[in-house]
Amino acid sequence: MSVQIHTISSEKLTFRKVFDIITGNYKLKLSDESIDKINICRDYLDNKTKDHDTPIYGINTGFGALYNKKISKEDLGKLQENLVKSHACGIGDEVPQEIVKLMILLKVQSLSYGHSGVQLSTVKRLIDFFNNDIIPVVYQLGSLGASGDLSPLAHMSLPLLGLGDVYFQGEKIKSDKALNHLGFEPLTLKSKEGLALLNGTQFMSAYGVYSLIKLFRLSELADIIGAISLDAFDGRIEPFFDEIHQIRPHRGQIQTADRFRNLLEGSSLITQHKEHVQDPYSFRCIPQVHGASKDSINYVSSVFSAEINAVTDNPTIFPDKDLIISGGNFHGQPLALALDNMAIAAAEWGNISERRTYQLLHGKRGLPPFLVANPGLNSGFMIPQYTAASIVNQNKLLCTPASVDSIESSQGQEDHVSMGANAATKGYKVVENLERILAIELFNAAQAMDFRKPKTTSPILEDFLKQYREKVSFIMEDKIMHYEIDKTIYFLREVKYELPDALMDGI
Repeated sequence: MSVQIHTISSEKLTFRKVFDIITGNYKLKLSDESIDKINICRDYLDNKTKDHDTPIYGINTGFGALYNKKISKEDLGKLQENLVKSHACGIGDEVPQEIVKLMILLKVQSLSYGHSGVQLSTVKRLIDFFNNDIIPVVYQLGSLGASGDLSPLAHMSLPLLGLGDVYFQGEKIKSDKALNHLGFEPLTLKSKEGLALLNGTQFMSAYGVYSLIKLFRLSELADIIGAISLDAFDGRIEPFFDEIHQIRPHRGQIQTADRFRNLLEGSSLITQHKEHVQDPYSFRCIPQVHGASKDSINYVSSVFSAEINAVTDNPTIFPDKDLIISGGNFHGQPLALALDNMAIAAAEWGNISERRTYQLLHGKRGLPPFLVANPGLNSGFMIPQYTAASIVNQNKLLCTPASVDSIESSQGQEDHVSMGANAATKGYKVVENLERILAIELFNAAQAMDFRKPKTTSPILEDFLKQYREKVSFIMEDKIMHYEIDKTIYFLREVKYELPDALMDGI
């Protein structure tokens, strides 16, 4: 695979570009514009601290509740090194490596705007990490999502100093060993740099962006799989007619109904005579439910689109205006609220999906009980629905909002926190669970569709099912279903179809 270059600049970082970077063989480099901004800001800060003894938070003072402690000029670098080491107190499961790499990308983007006071060498070393796949070991627990993601970003930053652990060339090793292998010396931090690295929302942002990119795909798959289930259930097309949605004009609802009409065009099943006059809500209300989740995700995407193009450390430096402002751009409240919303939207896709799976098993509308030709001797698809129901229940527990809580910290100086980091990690789990629930629905819907032969669904869905049957076969008699569900999950990750550009590029 050929190497491609992404140049960090003032140009807006989009979801599409992030998707390309994390799925392709990309390397990073700084634009001349970004280099100039970083150098100008650093020179300004050096001159400011050289000529002035006025206390500047976190630069020549202590941190948090220790803001009133003055630090001598000789110790400004040591202050920043101590900050990184003392704040690296994360615990629990490790953050997935692909999310840590995304954290590095987003941190570089934020530092490149020239408002953080870092050395150019520090930003370039982060780029070296990204380009050489030196992935710091970061832990999931420890951030309050308010004074930035302090603990996880400290673990991300430790290897810059030759401390902590990293993954490199397939091994988990001490960071100094990886640095030595590449001929890198540990960095010596200057004033403000520890704060610039640790203050920020890149842990929350990386989890959120990663989850959103996955949700863009799962949104499309939820429609495709829902359409297969609708046709397999001998459902009605009238609830998807445009007229009913134009008089309740929610964007996602209209979009979903339109997509289902397109997905089902040419189906012999959807147009055949129906004995029933209505379908259960899990089929009839797909536009309203899927659409509401899409509208929520569009809102969440707008929040993260702003965040990944923002400066979120503190204090913030404006060299052209001779200003150093101690503010609160690191506070994760916008992200915390959005991440809780994201989890709920994703859980609802899973909730209605499991209900469709349940309906397919009833032995109604010409389908055999539990979707097996010889029920009794065979349990068929009875228990995969149990699994889906279990996952749906777990999602409901994970959807308890984190953002409504706040626990005072730092002796009351940080008296309101967002808890956005917990919203991020549990939201990620909900998205992972949604993929599993949709896989179980497809597993059931494809089985039900085979009982409709020789009648067929639409050409689009027949092609999708043909690809699926190359990976997962029709179930003739009981077998270990775990393996079939696993294969279905991998199929959903790999199956080729057009991504929902309206979501990926429209934010």
